[in-house]
Amino acid sequence: MKRLVPVAATALCLVAGPVFAQSMQGMDMKGMAMPGMTMPPHKAKPPAKKRSVKAAPKSKAPSSAGAMPGMAMSPAGQSTAPAPYHTSMPGMDHGDMPGMEMSHPMAMAGPSGTDLPAGKRAAPPLPTGHYADRFFPSQEMDRSRMAMMREDGGQTNQQVLFNLAEIQAHQGHNGYRWDGEAFIGGDINRLWIKSEGDGTLHEGVGSAEVQALFSHAIGPYYNLQAGVRQDIRPTPSRTYATIGFEGLSPYEFETEGALFLSNEGDLLGRLEAWHDARLTQRLVLQPRAELNFSAQDVPEDRYGAGLVNAELGLRLRYEIRREFAPYVGVSWDRKTGRSADYARADGQRAGQTSFVMGVRTWF
Repeated sequence: MKRLVPVAATALCLVAGPVFAQSMQGMDMKGMAMPGMTMPPHKAKPPAKKRSVKAAPKSKAPSSAGAMPGMAMSPAGQSTAPAPYHTSMPGMDHGDMPGMEMSHPMAMAGPSGTDLPAGKRAAPPLPTGHYADRFFPSQEMDRSRMAMMREDGGQTNQQVLFNLAEIQAHQGHNGYRWDGEAFIGGDINRLWIKSEGDGTLHEGVGSAEVQALFSHAIGPYYNLQAGVRQDIRPTPSRTYATIGFEGLSPYEFETEGALFLSNEGDLLGRLEAWHDARLTQRLVLQPRAELNFSAQDVPEDRYGAGLVNAELGLRLRYEIRREFAPYVGVSWDRKTGRSADYARADGQRAGQTSFVMGVRTWF
């Protein structure tokens, strides 16, 4: 057994030797040098025993075909320092690759996009003409555009609103009161008709007025109004030149204000404000205030200079429909100064509190 082991090893070497030599044949390692390693001169491989092969001539310098990219070789086969990172691969022309531009990867690009500083370039010109006119007759498109403008704000609107139409229950004689307005026109210009007054049951109307006003929008929320006011009661009646405003102030307070100059030279003023606080989709609480002023004493109309009277009210309404809402509430009215003196001289109360019941409606 001891003699068989050397014999088997010798036979294995004799068989594997030619096979290994054939597998390595054709592999040209010339030019493959690692950095820092000295490459010996290239020599031809010895021919196989059973094959007659010419010895390859000795190469004077290693071929660059098998060299690694970026590795420079010395004539003696020794490698030098690696080429820079951005050095192109041998035999590759980057100009032949469309859109490919080689640059150093660490090069910093300049600012672009939103990093650019703000400029002062002029705005682009506004588009002119109508694109649809290229495909449709211009006359038909003109009619369509006019119809669109009319439907989006150019149409004529109208409304009649009674903000107050109520019965007042207070000490002494019960009374009634109304405050309504109507308009017709567009979004910019309108004609307004306003009326308000009060009276006592079984005694008739105590005061009543009618206003005819031209209204012009001076902003998204306010209108400037001018016209005439005619007092029907008390007698003698008065005619006033009127100028005022009406609109929606911040926090959704409806506001109105006006100055009245009578044909007798009397100057009066009025301020009104109210707010609809929606408690539910149908229940609305409306606080309301009205102040009347006079620039001078007007004994005929029982006005005193300064604040003539102040009315404060609180009304709770239920909207059966948006257009029809009955309400209940309370109203406090007080005359001041000379106006209160005139009321006492006429046997009336200077102030009173009333429980009210009425309806707010519009159509």
